[in-house]
Amino acid sequence: MTSPYSGGCEHVKIVATAEPIDNHECHCDVCKSVTGQHTTHVAFFNYTDLSADPEDKMNRQPFNANNPDGPLELCTCSECGAALMLDDKQKRIRVAVPNVMGYDDSKFPAATYHAFYDDSKGYPKPDDGRPVYEAFRPEYSWPSPAA
Repeated sequence: MTSPYSGGCEHVKIVATAEPIDNHECHCDVCKSVTGQHTTHVAFFNYTDLSADPEDKMNRQPFNANNPDGPLELCTCSECGAALMLDDKQKRIRVAVPNVMGYDDSKFPAATYHAFYDDSKGYPKPDDGRPVYEAFRPEYSWPSPAA
C-alpha cells in the first residue's frame, strides 16, 4: 500500500504509515526562521509512524538555533541538502512540513488550527474560522517516547 504522505528527495524517502496526530499552521519564530515562511503547515506524527529510508543518509542539526540542545533536529539529505523531516531526540514525534519537505501538500489534510500566534508581532490575527492559540491546542499532549 502506498502512503499518501510520502516525501523526501531522490536519495532519502520519507513515508508515513498513519495519519498525523497534530496538524496545525505554525506561527512560531523558529519555523519562520527555518522555512522563510510567514506561517508553516506542520504535521506531527507519532515517532514510529514516519520513517526514512535510508536513515543513514540524513544529516542532523538543531532545529532551533537559539536552543541547540533542544529535542528537535532538522534532518537533511547528506547528498543534496534537501530538508527531510524534524526528528525528536526523545522519540515522541517526527514532523513533516509538506510544502518544504518534498510532499504533495494537496494530499495532507488542512491544518485544523493556528499555533503559536503572538499578537505582539504586529500582524492581524488569522480569521479563517480555525481556532487560534498562543501554543498548541489545549487538548494536545506529547505522546510517550517510542521504545
